Amino acid sequence: MEGSVETRSWLRCYRCWSTDLEVQVHYEGIHKIDPDSGERAEVVDELQEAVVQCLDCMHDQPHLGFRDGRVEPIEDRWERMIAGTPWVASCTVTVDADDVESCSGPEAGDALSYAAFGDHGTREFFTHVRFHKHDDDNRIVVHLLVELYARSADEATDVLEDAARGSLAITSLAEESRPPAATGDDPH
Repeated sequence: MEGSVETRSWLRCYRCWSTDLEVQVHYEGIHKIDPDSGERAEVVDELQEAVVQCLDCMHDQPHLGFRDGRVEPIEDRWERMIAGTPWVASCTVTVDADDVESCSGPEAGDALSYAAFGDHGTREFFTHVRFHKHDDDNRIVVHLLVELYARSADEATDVLEDAARGSLAITSLAEESRPPAATGDDPH
């Protein structure tokens, strides 16, 4: 993408529309050392993870990635999250019990959300696990409220269906209003 007009359409918080963003980059690497110069000679292994976060509302920005020193839109979701509105779904996802890391304790909500929707359940969607039940020894039914961004009810349904890691049943789906856009005058 080139030019500031195209950049401005996606380089903002999808929740509050602020452009006050930062990227947090975590890097781990193993490098061979040149015995003569003491400099890096060869990369053996490296891992870089980056998260873009809004400094006004502190939400992660799953529609933005970091590559080659530049923040870029993630093509399969940025338009949906910037042009879309929030949708709230009440749903259940039936998953294999082996896919749930923990169903009790402080990590249970994240573990059940991850089992139901994978990375979407912990990074892109706002999930609230209402309760879960063990269907039998092999299955767990997770009841959730999920907020996601989409341009239509059909798109919201498709996104939920694509992300579900088990059998999905949507009991209700309602469009919410988008939070007001952040301005430079906001005290938070």
